[in-house]
Amino acid sequence: MGPWSALLVIVIHMAVGGVYLASVVAPNHKGMMQTDDNSRLDFLPAQVLTSRNIRGSWWADIICGSLNYQTEHHLFPTMPRNRMTQANKIVREYCEQVRVAYHDTSMLRSYGELLGFLHTIGAPLQSPRPVVPPSAIGPGKTPGTSWANPCMG
Repeated sequence: MGPWSALLVIVIHMAVGGVYLASVVAPNHKGMMQTDDNSRLDFLPAQVLTSRNIRGSWWADIICGSLNYQTEHHLFPTMPRNRMTQANKIVREYCEQVRVAYHDTSMLRSYGELLGFLHTIGAPLQSPRPVVPPSAIGPGKTPGTSWANPCMG
């Protein structure tokens, strides 16, 4: 294997790994409440309100490396992955008792929430496009084409 082949393997590995990592991490965090140095939340609400869990079965646990239990991961970062399911039940019940909103959703819905969040924060950057009536375009023209050739003087 030459150096270019090795470089290609590295680039493909990094790209696939990056997409995989983003697909696991982004749905758990993006679009949730954000805190800063001025936030006055106790530890439990700060961890629970800023993350969401992805519901699933054993396959979601394997694919996500148990990071689909993001809330429990934030509360207990050194807990073994095989205990996250048990911790999930305990944390959910405790959050109900202390009235802290606990959020979990399906993988598909989490991506919907993520896209909705991105649309909302991007709204100020979206400029309305003018509507050009077909009569103003003329026959054989499409919007965005020039009426005159800029190269002709």
